[in-house]
Amino acid sequence: MNKISLRRWLSALAVCALTGCVSTQPGGSVNANDPLEASNRAMFEFNETIDRAVFKPVAEAYAFITPQPVRTCIYNIFLNIGDVWSMFNSAIQGRQVDALNTMGRILLNTTAGLGGCLDLASARGAQRIPNDFGVTLGVWGISSGPYVVLPIIGASTLRDGSGRIVDLYVNQVGWGSTVSNIDLRNSLYGLEAVVRREALLDLSNVIDRTAIDRYSFIRDAYLKRRIAQIRGPGADAEAPPNYEDVETETTDKK
Repeated sequence: MNKISLRRWLSALAVCALTGCVSTQPGGSVNANDPLEASNRAMFEFNETIDRAVFKPVAEAYAFITPQPVRTCIYNIFLNIGDVWSMFNSAIQGRQVDALNTMGRILLNTTAGLGGCLDLASARGAQRIPNDFGVTLGVWGISSGPYVVLPIIGASTLRDGSGRIVDLYVNQVGWGSTVSNIDLRNSLYGLEAVVRREALLDLSNVIDRTAIDRYSFIRDAYLKRRIAQIRGPGADAEAPPNYEDVETETTDKK
């Protein structure tokens, strides 16, 4: 899901939050998707504290001192690198059309787009198809398991957390191993973290202004988005959220 689609998702969820559809289970019962809610909320608050103290201020400083065209260029380059892994996941999921479309994006953006600096593919209507190994596991029929909040990383599930290990190894260690200079490699890792956090500043500010319960808002948005990714781009991924559907699919999917 690209940045525009994610913004639409959060806008839809904002409406739900304001009208009360993003909430805990009736009568205070345990959310079927989130049996670890107490510990998850504690980890969520820890992550929020670290973000407010470190990541968000650094991202804001980066946004302040770096011109928008430069920020966009750097962000697009990292996305272009990530598209290689998305293409591979689409292929092993059996979604060959998605894999070919992503390959076309990579070739166009890497060549005419100056290494990915310019997202010419999106400008021509070929939107990104974000993909990762957690989605692959879901497509293969592996249940999501309970919702979990991981340290620093944030929203996840038992399945997606396992997939995230593979994602990090491929997308960070994988391309990082091509850079022999350790200082430069670590600087690139840090730059990517800052760039990705800066890209979410507007979205996090929207959540701050609209969500009654930030934790529930992010959890429900995450679970709904993962279902849409597993269903594939042919599904109506931007329909108004149905939380009963989220509970059923994330709990019962085999």
